[in-house]
Amino acid sequence: MNYTQLVQAVKDYVESTETTFVSQIDTFIREAEERIFRQVMIPELRKNSTATLASGSVYLSRPSDMLSVFSLAVINAAGVYTYLINKDVNFLREAYPDSTDTGVPRYYAQFDGDYSAGGANGHFMVAPAPAADYQAELHYYFDPPSIVDTGTSWLGDNAETALLYGTLIEAYRFLKGDPDLMQAYNNTYKEALDALDTLGVRSTGDAYRNKVLST
Repeated sequence: MNYTQLVQAVKDYVESTETTFVSQIDTFIREAEERIFRQVMIPELRKNSTATLASGSVYLSRPSDMLSVFSLAVINAAGVYTYLINKDVNFLREAYPDSTDTGVPRYYAQFDGDYSAGGANGHFMVAPAPAADYQAELHYYFDPPSIVDTGTSWLGDNAETALLYGTLIEAYRFLKGDPDLMQAYNNTYKEALDALDTLGVRSTGDAYRNKVLST
């Protein structure tokens, strides 16, 4: 299902082409996408980025599209990965009170968030401070571009029921529609979301090492 098909389906389901309603459909779609992306964590929502963690610097800029961290590692000149342990900023400061202590970083923390002073995307803090330049590799969950902007999306291609009914819920709420029909939309959406969540669970293992899911 592409963007054009989704918009037409919404109009057909709710039987409305009223100008104000139609002007809000893009908002309904974005709200549905956001809801889905906050409720499931499927591999298609993961992304990798690399950056240089400079010698002596405890701060690392976050990607602009980051939602949450899956893992953070530093890589030395020999290509050896060291995966950092997530801790609170206070733990890092107490464990390494001397800013001149350096070595291979062992811990990281979310130092600040979006729109913070010194950087619009926020920063991680690592400890101890790196004794040399390291490559940092961040594996993280992100917000994919909306189908509104791209015309097609992974959700539209692979989870169109969740996307459609998530959008219908927002649209019908806007119209203050019949509660029974709203409940029917919610039930179908939940079933589609559960199926999508199961896909995420399946993607964390394989049949060789894990029991095959029966549902």
